Amino acid sequence: MNLKNIIRMKTKIFVQNILKYKTRYVISSVLSLVLLGLFTAFTSCSTDDTQTVAEFTELVLADEFSTDGMPNSAIWDYEIGTGENGWGNNELQYYTDRTENITAQNGLLIITAKKESFEGSSYTSARIVTKGEQAYGRYEARIRLPYGKGLWPAFWLLGADCGPAVIWPECGEIDIMEYRGQEPTTIHGSVHGNGFSGGNAITKSYSLLNDRFDTGFHVFGIEWAPEYINYYVDDVLYNQITPADVPGEWVFNHPFKIIINLAVGGSFVGSPDSETVFPQTMLIDYVRVYKNNKNRLNK
Repeated sequence: MNLKNIIRMKTKIFVQNILKYKTRYVISSVLSLVLLGLFTAFTSCSTDDTQTVAEFTELVLADEFSTDGMPNSAIWDYEIGTGENGWGNNELQYYTDRTENITAQNGLLIITAKKESFEGSSYTSARIVTKGEQAYGRYEARIRLPYGKGLWPAFWLLGADCGPAVIWPECGEIDIMEYRGQEPTTIHGSVHGNGFSGGNAITKSYSLLNDRFDTGFHVFGIEWAPEYINYYVDDVLYNQITPADVPGEWVFNHPFKIIINLAVGGSFVGSPDSETVFPQTMLIDYVRVYKNNKNRLNK
């Protein structure tokens, strides 16, 4: 295949079809030939010179949101309401299961944050969680993010045992992607556990050059194994967290669930201001989870 054809095939259909039949690293190699300058700009990583990279080959969950309407009830549950103290973060929205706040349309899951009076809150939005759970694997989603102060979209994992018996952060949290709506070029990837939670989470940011996360889709992912969690944006490895990096217990050794939500306000982003336009949308093209890996060293 010549370079002209490769460039022509750089579309969503190309990427999705290749993802189904090739490993992620074949894709990365092909795209890097086309986007060599961009790849070079972002491949630096401040962790060890030698890192463990995994090849997860078995697709075990895929939601392409190809059926219009509500999310697939075999995969997703809703989390409704305001939680305790604004879901523990002083968030301002009320999460609903209304089509006004969450629906699939034209191959996209659309989560909409609205400014409206509803059940005692001034904003509404949506938050979904997987019914299934898994330990380890590659987790990824292709998402376009909103823009505006006080918007807090996230794609993350929470320990499946979180509850009265095992409270947060003991159950563990892996933030694959968090984003401040007022900072459209930067996302954050973090882990939370005993001794490293909230403002003391182990985290690293990733920023785009000459691009923004609210103007196009990007793939956010992790590869999680017993000894490490690798963080990716568009197949660029930008961080690795290992047990040696955390000051407390490594709690990432049991099944977790996926959560996707669009919060309004909260301790991480602050409140919307007069320039924040509503409604705002978080668009999810797909969510995919892989398992079964063969480790290799990436030097």
